[in-house]
Order: sequence, then structure tokens, then C-alpha cells
Amino acid sequence: MPFKIYKKYVMLLAFTAPALIFYAIFLLIPTISGMYYSFTDWNGLNPNYNFIGLGNFVESLKEDPDFLNSLWFTLKYVLVMIMLQNVLALVLAVLIESRTRSKGFFRTIFFMPNMISTIISAFMWTFVFSSVLPQIAEKTAIAFLGQSWLGDPKVSFFSIIIVSLWNGVGYMMIIYLAALQGVPQSLKEAAIIDGANAFQTLRSVTLPMITHAITICFFLTLNGAFKVYEVVYGLTGGGPGRSTQVITMNIYEEAFSNNFRYGYASAKSVILFAIVLIFTLIQLRVMKKREVEA
Repeated sequence: MPFKIYKKYVMLLAFTAPALIFYAIFLLIPTISGMYYSFTDWNGLNPNYNFIGLGNFVESLKEDPDFLNSLWFTLKYVLVMIMLQNVLALVLAVLIESRTRSKGFFRTIFFMPNMISTIISAFMWTFVFSSVLPQIAEKTAIAFLGQSWLGDPKVSFFSIIIVSLWNGVGYMMIIYLAALQGVPQSLKEAAIIDGANAFQTLRSVTLPMITHAITICFFLTLNGAFKVYEVVYGLTGGGPGRSTQVITMNIYEEAFSNNFRYGYASAKSVILFAIVLIFTLIQLRVMKKREVEA
């Protein structure tokens, strides 16, 4: 290998080495270790533990109703968030992009909730649900607002969805706005000349041109929804009972609150990783195929 090329690779390695080291220490090694410990009965403290094979996986999938309920609740949350968050973000982006004035103002307004910490947002909305809305219901006689938003299992799910959308729609909206600005104006004008109305132009011209942005937003929403924790913790803490417990809360509880079953919690984490990986691969495959067709 010529000296110049060798020197080039050495310099590249020198510049990337710090990032690679931090990546290995804080992500790669813990991930591999977690996969290993998922096959053990380690409690996270005792240096001695036993290798039990697939015992943790069998127990979590067959003998742990709390885990299965949290998994079902998480899947329901993921499906609702994927649809609502992307639809609302796209609608807002289209409406803002169609304005000739005040684009910057509306972009800022709708993106501002994303700048607030998720846990702080959850605490803010807890105050709204528990104090503000009941007061409004009492003064306006609108009984709907006075219901138990966080204490009723049938309603608390929608409260979590509302806060999650309020906190996350703005970020997706910015991505869609960036994609919409890249759509050639000449294509829209040609569609209008051919007699297409606004909806037909959006469906036949704009959406096919921003399929890449839709793929990115679906990917981000999917992964973020599976890893949701702060919103649920701040609003309901997984309650009432365990009716709103997401899978990440169940894993945390198992590792640090329920007899420190670290190996068992690691097995649940591996299951979550496998589920997210499968859903992500399916989503990317479907969306990439649509990108090609578009």
C-alpha cells in the first residue's frame, strides 16, 4: 500500500476513533452484554449467576401476563401514533407551505412543543387534565371535559395519545415541510393546467415526490413509539393499575423494582428489539417499494 494512502487511512481512523470508542463503550458493549445476560438468571448485583438458556424468554411469553398486556398496549399505541402523527404533520405542512405569508411564524408555533422536554410536557398536561379541564367543565357545563382523563383506563390511553401528538407532530412537520419545498413548482402548475384540483395535485404530484420523507417520518415514528416511556410515566405512571403500562416501563420495573431480575429484563429487551427490528424491516421494505413505484 502506498505511503500516502496508508497515511490517509491512519488519519481517518485517528479522527473517527474517539466516536467509535464512545459508541462501543456506551452502546455496542452494553447491547451485546444485554443479549448475553438474557440467557442467565443474573440479578444485576451478584457476581455469580446461572446460564438458563431460553428460560427467560419462555417465561415472559407464556407466564407473564403483565408483559403481554404491556406489549399489546404498546402495539396499539404504535399503530395509532404512526397514523395520526404522520397525517397531522403532513396536513400541517401542506397548509403552512400553501401560505404566502407567516410561514416562519406557524413553523415556530407548531414546532415549539418539541423543544420542551417530554417529561416536562407530561407534567404540564397532568395539571391540565387534572385541574384545568375539570374547572372549565364546571363553569361551562361541558360534562365531557370533566371526566377522569388519567384515572379512567378507557380514557387515559387517549390522554397519552393527545400529549404524544402535541409533543411530536411539530418535528415531523418540519421534515415534511423540507420535502414539500423540494417539489418543483412547474409540476404543480402543469397539473393545474391539466385541470387537476388541489387534492388531485396533492395526491398525484406532491405525495409521490415526497415519498422519501414519508419513509423517514414513518421510521422515526415507529421507533419512537416503541420506545415511549416519559409521556406515560409523567401522565399515568402506567396506571391506573397496569392498564397503560408500556413495554419499556415493564422492562424497567423488572430490572430495578421487581427483585432486580436483570437477566429476565434483558430477555424482554431482546424481545422488544426483535419486534422493533421486524416492524422496521417491513416498513422500510414497503415504503422503499413505493418510492421506486413513485
